[in-house]
Amino acid sequence: MATSPVTVNRRCFLGQSTQGLFGVALASLLEPTLLRAEPSRGVLGAPPLPQKVKRVIWLTMAGGPSHLELFDRKPKLAEMNGQPMPESLTRGQQLAQLQGQKLFCLGPMFPFKQYGRSGMELCELLPHIGSAADDICLIRSMTTDAINHDPAHMFMNTGSQIAGRPSMGAWVTYGLGSEAENLPGFVVLVSTGKGRSPQPISARQWSSGFLPSRHQGVQLRSQGEPVLYLNAPPGISLDQQSADVSAINALNRNRDVVAHDPEIATRIAQYEMAFQMQSSVPELMDLADEDSQTIARYGCEPGDGSFASNCLLARRLAERGVRFIQLYHRDWDHHSLLREELPLRAREVDQASAALIADLKHLGMFDETLIVWTGEFGRTPMSQGNKGPIGRDHHNKSMAMWLAGAGVRGGMVYGATDDLGYAAVDQICTVHDLHATMLHQLGIRHDAFSVKFQGLDAKLTGVEGANVLHDILS
Repeated sequence: MATSPVTVNRRCFLGQSTQGLFGVALASLLEPTLLRAEPSRGVLGAPPLPQKVKRVIWLTMAGGPSHLELFDRKPKLAEMNGQPMPESLTRGQQLAQLQGQKLFCLGPMFPFKQYGRSGMELCELLPHIGSAADDICLIRSMTTDAINHDPAHMFMNTGSQIAGRPSMGAWVTYGLGSEAENLPGFVVLVSTGKGRSPQPISARQWSSGFLPSRHQGVQLRSQGEPVLYLNAPPGISLDQQSADVSAINALNRNRDVVAHDPEIATRIAQYEMAFQMQSSVPELMDLADEDSQTIARYGCEPGDGSFASNCLLARRLAERGVRFIQLYHRDWDHHSLLREELPLRAREVDQASAALIADLKHLGMFDETLIVWTGEFGRTPMSQGNKGPIGRDHHNKSMAMWLAGAGVRGGMVYGATDDLGYAAVDQICTVHDLHATMLHQLGIRHDAFSVKFQGLDAKLTGVEGANVLHDILS
């Protein structure tokens, strides 16, 4: 007859298990790999669809880069510069800070040029990305539901404007796990442009939501200590810390037998991961093994905390099996000073974005990596401010972004906006479509990948419906 598990209090357990704990501790000292965190396995096991992508590198230009200056040339908008915006386009429409104001067209501020064999038109501020034009798919018809920064980031990251939902990186690692042995499966890096005060980025953007907390993103700081409190306190050796982790996890495993709480298993895995990160993170951040040509290709100074350095770190994370890598570069919120500030932001990301593509191709990893370059929304074709350092307001009816890598058709332009760039009118894409396409390339059926939450089948792609963008896939 089966017996019920017996609850053992901590004092009793310690009294009865001293030899076992010291045995585990001693074994860990003699064999450090005993505490090595194994690659995590996802709930899906083998992906249900053919897996063309092993990992995702998501490059977020936080603040909303102006597609009208960078990716979507509009000669008609240039002709109408300074003229009233046609009321037929804007009547009854949701605007952010321009609501109720007189609206005037603002023509593009920088010239465009054709790049690559495909002749893709991009702004001359992006010559390096232009050099990779035949490797990227440019989507000019992306839309989003949100019109303010935080909800727009939430929507782009979680498929919902409501905080508390799992981020896309959490969904991916929950479903597929990670190939990294001693690093988290979902890593976040943040850099800031050398300009004005940027919009804040909240850690809830990489939250695990209602999924197990082990799937939340781990932010590595670009300067200083990569992870706070990661190193052992003064006077505590790695061997002593190994013994402590072994003892704590033995207690947690004993409690898990009684409580059957998935968060206890998460805590055990996190202790083990943190211990392994004490050696793996410093090795990751040390760029001494990168040759000078590689450093120059990215245009970075090791340890400078720049977007360029983070792109190089993203490639190193990818090499080590990290499943989902997300970079944020802040200070793209140009309500004013667009002409003055946009060249600075473009210069900070252009060379490194292209270098990441070239580096992955050189290492034979490009065909198994999906790179996504996007903001959280677009900008209006109407000016904000009628004189002086003008800019553009938030806009959710049109934005541009690009993808590159595994299974994506390079040299392709997908979708279009109207003559003034106000709204997407051809091959309109949604954030849910983008998520569905990402999951499809990872081998996941987006419409069947769900978790019960508050009585509903919650999905990354929501309940409104989503379409895989098959036309952009090879």
